Amino acid sequence: MRWFWIDRFEKFVVGTEAVTIKNVTLAEEPLDDYLPGYPHYPHALIIEGMAQTGGLLLSQMEDFQQKIVLAKISKAHFGAIAQPGDQLRLKVKLLSRQLDGAIVSGEVELNGVPNAELELTFAILDDKFGQEPFFIPSDLCRILRSLKLFDVGVTPDGQPIQVPQHMLDAEVEALTTTPT
Repeated sequence: MRWFWIDRFEKFVVGTEAVTIKNVTLAEEPLDDYLPGYPHYPHALIIEGMAQTGGLLLSQMEDFQQKIVLAKISKAHFGAIAQPGDQLRLKVKLLSRQLDGAIVSGEVELNGVPNAELELTFAILDDKFGQEPFFIPSDLCRILRSLKLFDVGVTPDGQPIQVPQHMLDAEVEALTTTPT
């Protein structure tokens, strides 16, 4: 099972902002298992979806080669409960970025109505945390393509973003190597 809590990118401006969509469906196990008999989308998963949106916005700035993790939830205010059939629109804006981290603000719309406000702090991990990437580049590239990031992503001046060369190379390598 994949643990991505966003379905697709709707907007992506390098180093500035990202907007993702999450369609809430009863097909997702956590909805009914979280509180049996009252299927709803837990706030923790909304925070995780916002963290994934913000983390990918930050990671793209370094061609998806840095290890970025959610370090702190500074603010999280929620309104109505999301239920099966609802759609969430997660909007992230980069507030500040330093060498070791960044802060993003976030807003969540529930079926087009403002419903939540968040502020998240991310840490950018250095080599003390190991050399291995969090994601295999070819797998991450496939996921980002599925999320339509490269279809909607643009630079601040409106130019389309490109798939990083190291990811393209990893895709080719994954296709040409045979598992032993």
